[in-house]
Amino acid sequence: MSTTTTARKRDHTHWLYLAVIVAVFAGILVGRLAPEFAQSLAPLGTLFVNLIKMMIAPVIFCTIVLGIGSVRAAATVGKVGGLAIGYFLVMSTIALGIGLVVGNLIEPGSGLGLAKAGSGAKYADQAHSAGGTWDFIQNIVPTTLVSSLTAGSVLQALFVALLVGFAVQAMGSAGEPILRGVGLLQKLVFRILSMILWLAPIGAFGAIANVVGRTGWNAVVQLATLMIAFYLTCLVFVFGILGVVLRLVSGLSIMKLCRYLAREYLLIVATSSSESALPRLIAKMEHAGVEKTTVGVVVPTGYSFNLDGTAIYLTMASIFIADAMGKPLSLSEQVGLLLFMIVASKGAAGVTGAGLATLAGGLQSHRPELLDGVGLIVGIDRFMSEARALTNFSGNAVATLLIGTWTKTVDADRTREVLDGKVPFDETTMVDDDHGSPSEPDPKPVVA
Repeated sequence: MSTTTTARKRDHTHWLYLAVIVAVFAGILVGRLAPEFAQSLAPLGTLFVNLIKMMIAPVIFCTIVLGIGSVRAAATVGKVGGLAIGYFLVMSTIALGIGLVVGNLIEPGSGLGLAKAGSGAKYADQAHSAGGTWDFIQNIVPTTLVSSLTAGSVLQALFVALLVGFAVQAMGSAGEPILRGVGLLQKLVFRILSMILWLAPIGAFGAIANVVGRTGWNAVVQLATLMIAFYLTCLVFVFGILGVVLRLVSGLSIMKLCRYLAREYLLIVATSSSESALPRLIAKMEHAGVEKTTVGVVVPTGYSFNLDGTAIYLTMASIFIADAMGKPLSLSEQVGLLLFMIVASKGAAGVTGAGLATLAGGLQSHRPELLDGVGLIVGIDRFMSEARALTNFSGNAVATLLIGTWTKTVDADRTREVLDGKVPFDETTMVDDDHGSPSEPDPKPVVA
């Protein structure tokens, strides 16, 4: 009977995501036929994304505290975190390099002769308002323990969750009641998220209608070469670079992983934000057999430090702007910009309008005369952000499996069964109650 009930609930979720697809097409239609009215629908998309974002800090807090608190050896967390940071640096540098190579080969902006848009200074101000490296580090520490869960900063929530997790771990058996309480809180958080996701069609309709009504199709057609080149580069990176690494290290198929995460991809396309799928990625990686400790460290950290799609975007957009304005970047300038973006892209997740802001900051520091050219791609940045978000999300999913393999914190057999579709994911709660994380010493699991 329980199997039948679960299947029935999954069917309901299936209809939800079909509704999202219908809403996207409806938004495009409204944006074309009634652009002024469509622009007034922007708050619908904003409200939905805000609803998702308000749950991210609690999700990160619960996941990390449970993951670290249930592991008796602190060295395990340190090893996972060290490998993750090292991997993120290498892979994002590769992504930046690929963006430069493709940009130089295709030269999408050459001969366009586009006029200045004069919007770059605004985005550069956003980048500089975030402060320098020391300000970035200083902002990781919240003013109070509780403010880390209310300020909307992923890094602050991550920092406090690590402190609490290690503190609970140090308490030993006395900390088990706290772990059970956090476990119940996590179930509550995921239940709320399940309720919020039913508003996804409304949010998708408002967001898509607004962007089509605001930019029209002319901006898309005019800059189609850049968009197509960027999307193709992201596809090559995900299915080529990431796919090969995943196969060599874990023996897993990138195609099966993408199929497993199909609903998350649809949610990202609807909201143009990979953050909207962060809670579901955490739940699905745990369901796929990766230990909570690894998931809790790699996924939240990756959302701030493993932005492969953003890295590709930064270098390709820089070359496009320079070529379009008739002021191409020399090889030495491209290398200097690459080094700057390696650092700047790590903090991009904490800046409003991250892609444009970081791009403007890089151009202003290297070629100030190109700053106004940022306005050339503002019209299609919303469309390009789809590929950025999808690539960032894919990179973090692959990273979780890779780090799990290297640290031996993943059940390979369980992962293959899940990716083969033999162990379906429970869509009703986004919490895997039927299978605890492999090797996870949780002596008193919560029974649903």
